[in-house]
Formats: sequence, structure tokens, C-alpha cells
Amino acid sequence: MLKDYFDLVLKVELSLPKLLFGNNVDELCYKDFSLVIKKLVVVLYDMGIATTAESLESAPLSSIHYTKNIPLTDGSTPYYFISKIKEANIKISLDTNQTDYRNDGHSYKWHCNSYEIVFYDKLLDLEKAKKSDKRSIDKDSSMNHSLFPLFRKKKKFEILRMEVRLNKRQKIKQLFKTLGIKSDLTLKKMFKPAIAKKVLLYYLDELESKRPSLLDYKSDNEKLLADLVFYNPELSPTKILQLFGLKLALKNMSLRELRALFAKYNQRAWYRLMNDASKVKLPNVQHPLDIIREQLIAFKSLSIINQQ
Repeated sequence: MLKDYFDLVLKVELSLPKLLFGNNVDELCYKDFSLVIKKLVVVLYDMGIATTAESLESAPLSSIHYTKNIPLTDGSTPYYFISKIKEANIKISLDTNQTDYRNDGHSYKWHCNSYEIVFYDKLLDLEKAKKSDKRSIDKDSSMNHSLFPLFRKKKKFEILRMEVRLNKRQKIKQLFKTLGIKSDLTLKKMFKPAIAKKVLLYYLDELESKRPSLLDYKSDNEKLLADLVFYNPELSPTKILQLFGLKLALKNMSLRELRALFAKYNQRAWYRLMNDASKVKLPNVQHPLDIIREQLIAFKSLSIINQQ
């Protein structure tokens, strides 16, 4: 006679850096994986859950957050970069929590049902968590409080944190297919800096593609009109004047505000204008998110202790 039995499913949510280091400012390296697994086996055992390293390594993931702490040591601030990210023309149809430009502009969230992109001032978030975790984006920031003496010693040191939160397994599969990433979506296979780097750069590209370089042109209006004509000979006078007018309007309103203002009109015209704005060529335009890109490409693990 066959006996009835039940398959037990255990769902574990955790921060791997906090598990190993006790904070999520210091970042893991690929060589840390075995240490993470050993620590996780012990922690689960202390909770009354017996498992093996092999079982954890092959455990399927239903969601994953890829993150990068970006140290700023040149006097720039997270606020500056977040204000530039805010200018991206994210579709209004996406639920962005009214752009979720929180904490007086010190954080930004691009939210969809299956994923989120978050940028925030990490050190300011730690300060807010000292008062209450409810005020912070990282709801377990209290673990990071021991790092404050180290931060106080540093001059011109800020941290911009980028998080890509893939909250559904189907979204992970879809994104990995787009990026050409082959993985069976297990913990061991997805614990790879190369994958994290590729995912984070992909969404930075998405943001930058929705942020016209027209925003970063600094010369006066007369020079702008001349440069639009000279560097974009394929554009008609009508289109050049449209882009010129867009630049003037952007001095007083954001792209999202402009789009909302013209929401009752045919949106195809708006998309065509944004497409032209993203392709326009202008001289001496400095892309403000280049520092983020450079650090994502280098993808060096941040270690606060080693920076002392």
C-alpha cells in the first residue's frame, strides 16, 4: 500500500551580503559563493532547518535583486545623478508611483508589476534608518549602523546605490533570453558578477535611451538653433523648430510633465518627437550618467573596510 506524503517547499528570502558581512554596503565577489553557502547552511540549521550545500546551490530562484554600490569620491552627490535619472521619459503607462521621487529627491523608483529599478542615496538612507526602518528604502538598514564611524572618516565620499529587482521567474527568463544569458535559474548559476553587470548595464541603457541628449546641451538659444541645423542636415526645418521648442520647454518642465500636458493629443506625434530627440546630434554634450556606466563596466566590489 502506497503511503501519502507531502513535498515540503521552503521559501527563503535573504540578503547575501548581510548574511556574510552583516551589512549590504560591502559587496560580494564570485569567490565568496562557497562561504555564503556554508554560512547559509549553518543559519538554517540554527533555525531548525536541515539542508545541504548541494541542495542550496541547486535551489531554484523565483526572484533576484542585482545591485551595485557606486562610490562617489569627486565631490559629486547621489542627488545630482538621481535628478538626471528623473529626466528620463519613462512611459506614463508604467506604474512609477508618480515617478517615486522620494526623500526630497534622494531616491527614484521605476516600478512595474514584475520588476523595479531603484536608485537611492545609500548613506542618507542609513541616516534615516537610524530613526526608523520605516523611513528607509532598505528595511533592514539597522545592520549597517556599525559602518558609520568609517563613513565619518571619509571626505568627499558618497554612495549611489542601483538595484534591479526581478520579482518574477518569468520576467527573469524573458530578460535572460533578451540578453543572451543561459542559466537554469538556480542560486549557483545566478551568483555571477558577469550576469549582474549585464543586467544593470541593460537597464542603465534603457534609462539613457529615454533621456534625450538635448537635455545636456548648454549653449545659448542662438547657438542651439545653429547647431541643430548644422549637425542634423537630414532634419526638416519643421522638425528642427520642434526640437528647438522642446529644449526651451524643458527649461521649465520635465519630460513627464510635458507629456502629461499633451496627453489628450495623439501620442504618436509625441513618440515621433522623442524618437527624433534621442537621435539628434549636438557637439560637446557631456552625458551625466557616464560615471555610473564606467563603474558598472569596471564592476569592482566595494569594500568599506579595505578603503580605510
